[in-house]
Amino acid sequence: MSYLILKHLHIGCVVLSGTGFLLRGLLMLADSRWLQQPIVRILPHVVDTVLLGSAIAMAVISAQYPFSTDWLTAKLLGLLIYIGCGSMALKRARSKPQRAAYLVAALLAFAWIVSVALNRNRLGFLASLV
Repeated sequence: MSYLILKHLHIGCVVLSGTGFLLRGLLMLADSRWLQQPIVRILPHVVDTVLLGSAIAMAVISAQYPFSTDWLTAKLLGLLIYIGCGSMALKRARSKPQRAAYLVAALLAFAWIVSVALNRNRLGFLASLV
């Protein structure tokens, strides 16, 4: 599979993953029963698996890896923050205000990861503040 195809697949999965996370966060805040639907519970795992697989394949093809390329290291660290905040937002935080705060934090981390990828700058959107 060519790098360009993988890149487009990756970008599509980023859009689906981010949109799906926002939707699940809003459904959680609304106490919606939709969160219990199988498609809402399973599809994010499928999308995120394809997202991760395409990222790994692009790294191998381009020979650019986290810990050797600063912006990829920043994306990886941002991903860990996003996963942690997202987990707190959707499952682990005890109160709705806490969940809402973690949801906002996860969305900011997501936006920062995207800005790092677009600019190939480890500071992402924070670069304009420096």
